[in-house]
Amino acid sequence: MFPYCKRYRFDPMTMENKDIIIAQATANGIGAVSIVRLSGQGCIEMVNSQFSKQLSQKKSHTLHYGTLKSIGGQPIDDCLVSLFRNPTSYTKEDSIEISCHGSPYIVQSIINTFLQKGARMAQRGEFTMRAFLNGQLDLTQAEAVADLIAADTEKSHQIALEQLRGGYSQKLQELRHELVQLASLLELELDFGEEDVEFAERSQLKATVSALKSEVSKLLSSYEAGNAIKLGLKTVIAGKPNAGKSTLLNALLQDDRAIVSAQAGTTRDTIEEELILEGIKYILTDTAGLHLSEDHIEKVGIEKAKAKLKLADLVLYVVDSSNLSDLNNVISEISDLDYTGKMLMILNKSDISVISDSTLHLEQLEFPYLQCSAMKGSNIKELKSKMSGLVISEEITDSAILTNQRHFDALHKTKIAIAEVELGLQNGLTGDLLAIHIRDCLYQIGLITGEISTDDLLENIFSSFCIGK
Repeated sequence: MFPYCKRYRFDPMTMENKDIIIAQATANGIGAVSIVRLSGQGCIEMVNSQFSKQLSQKKSHTLHYGTLKSIGGQPIDDCLVSLFRNPTSYTKEDSIEISCHGSPYIVQSIINTFLQKGARMAQRGEFTMRAFLNGQLDLTQAEAVADLIAADTEKSHQIALEQLRGGYSQKLQELRHELVQLASLLELELDFGEEDVEFAERSQLKATVSALKSEVSKLLSSYEAGNAIKLGLKTVIAGKPNAGKSTLLNALLQDDRAIVSAQAGTTRDTIEEELILEGIKYILTDTAGLHLSEDHIEKVGIEKAKAKLKLADLVLYVVDSSNLSDLNNVISEISDLDYTGKMLMILNKSDISVISDSTLHLEQLEFPYLQCSAMKGSNIKELKSKMSGLVISEEITDSAILTNQRHFDALHKTKIAIAEVELGLQNGLTGDLLAIHIRDCLYQIGLITGEISTDDLLENIFSSFCIGK
């Protein structure tokens, strides 16, 4: 029915998948323990030939302690060998993991021994590539492996782990199943075209297509939060000179990171630090005060601040509330930023100025605000809570969270194709034309999961992995 929807089965990186591959699976450098990994038919026998214990008849998922020897029979190290037989290993091939002492010399000696025996060095991501090609993982799960390794916060770890376990893949497979059912009914009608038979009742088709469009839209809408959690939220602290931006940065970090002075214009460059709130990383950037300046160095700092604002996921706009008499001036300042993203206005210096909401008509603001004293540390806890809730408005519990630009692009095209099906149904389009758009939906989803893939696509994905994974 879909002749071009073929599973990728050839080698995109000139790999010979029958080879035994080897690589260090732990980080380079001196440590207590290092792991060397091998995979491929014959790797158990290869290691067995250099090991003091017999491995050939041992069961899968067993550990064996013994001495590993060089080609010349010299002891290299006393090692712990983990044995995994196909198809229950990570790669669905016979696999070995050698745990040795973490000396770079020992690791290289082990690798050199098996290179001499006929193994070859693994390329980046080749172990996971084999897991994908052998059906152990689909492409979204394979990409989740890299995300899991790179995860540096609780939330990014949570999302990557759920995707690795197949939560996101399951959602895509559900969408694909519904689309295949639609396409099957429509293409069945083509076989009975002369008899004018409708196997797919049009009102039911419309309801199904509408539900599919809603599911795809939900996934697409999760991308902003998902991508921010994965990469960190670019959070810019902006405002006029001497509003207390640097003091606020220090208060959030609970550290004297930025120089603070009563003199306006102290900050002339951007200062960047990371802050973890409720498992989410915020990349905080303190910027130069925004105003008209004749000082060349300060003007450069202001231009850098404006450049950071264009890329921000969240802006903390700091206002000196002790000098605030007209809210319209502040609204005008913010409008001049030409920033359309999420913003939180910080009415700073509340320790020397108490602002009445009704006096300044703060309810006019189209964005949230908070009074605080960065100097005294008052309301900083409340500020952190507001920051967490502003960008990530709901608890991340759904396993189907979109974090990958490639997936977003493919799902966006899927949504366009579904909209074409919806429009075709409204206009009474024939089944054969509707089926073309449904095929396009299936093609785009197949690109995400790897049911349809190209050599360039897979090379691009797996070349970003570390060697040994």
